[in-house]
Formats: sequence, structure tokens, C-alpha cells
Amino acid sequence: MNSIVPCLWFADQAEDAANLYVSIFKNSSIVNTSRYGEGAPVPAGTALMVDFILDGTRMQALNGGEDFPFTAAISLSVAAQDQEEVDHLWDSLIADGGEPGQCGWLKDKFGLSWQVVPSVLGTLMGGSDPVKGNRVMQALMGMTKLSVAELQAAYDG
Repeated sequence: MNSIVPCLWFADQAEDAANLYVSIFKNSSIVNTSRYGEGAPVPAGTALMVDFILDGTRMQALNGGEDFPFTAAISLSVAAQDQEEVDHLWDSLIADGGEPGQCGWLKDKFGLSWQVVPSVLGTLMGGSDPVKGNRVMQALMGMTKLSVAELQAAYDG
């Protein structure tokens, strides 16, 4: 198991968020949920910390109050194998109040930023031909949800 564990600070939706995330990604599960007890600043039984596995990566979700909302300064980047997976992840993460962003970025309904990127993008942009890579970059800059076919077409010229 990895020794560095991202901890996501939520106002009060950590358990809902973790449950949503593990429902979207393969190889995911809730590992443990600790709860606030009597005398806490929230109702007893409210999730304090949710430990979960997200596609094989250990994560934590904390209900810590409204002091530290998410910003786009940090995001979770997901390499999707093909357009079907891009569509599934994008549509699932943006559902019920999420917001699309530019270049494959989005915010989910909890305000967490994600990048849903087809795994072929690195190959298309990082090849030996800078002209092709530039065409891919220009196509990418005009997209919200990324299209593998459009990126490939830009690469092909």
C-alpha cells in the first residue's frame, strides 16, 4: 500500500463523496469509516474520516467543516483507456451538479477538480514531430470533454 495518502477535506459530505467515487471507479472500495462521537461539533454518528481505495490508490475523505473549500489548484488526474471510459468517467463525475471545464477538466458536485484524460494523449502530444503535437494541443484547448477521435484527427493532420 502507498505511504502517501491524499486526504480530501469536505465540509460535511465526505461519506457521500467516497461512496460516489468508489461506485464510479473499478478496483475501489470503502475500507473504514470513523465517526464523530457525542459532544462533537456535528451530530454524533456523522462520518469523521472515510478511508477508501480508489482504483487501487488509498485515499481519505475528511469531514472537517467549511474552512477549506476545494480549488482548482489541486485535481485528481485520471488516465482513461479509450473514449468509452472517458465518457463514463466524465458523465459520472459531472452528474448531479458538476461543472465542465476546459481541456478535460471538470468539477464534481462536491467541488473537487478532476482531469479525465485519454491515455493516448501523451503519445499524441509527445511524439517526435512538434507540428503534430502542436495541432493536438490546439485541438485540446478547444475542448471540454476530450474526444480521442478529434485528438487523433488533429495529430494526423
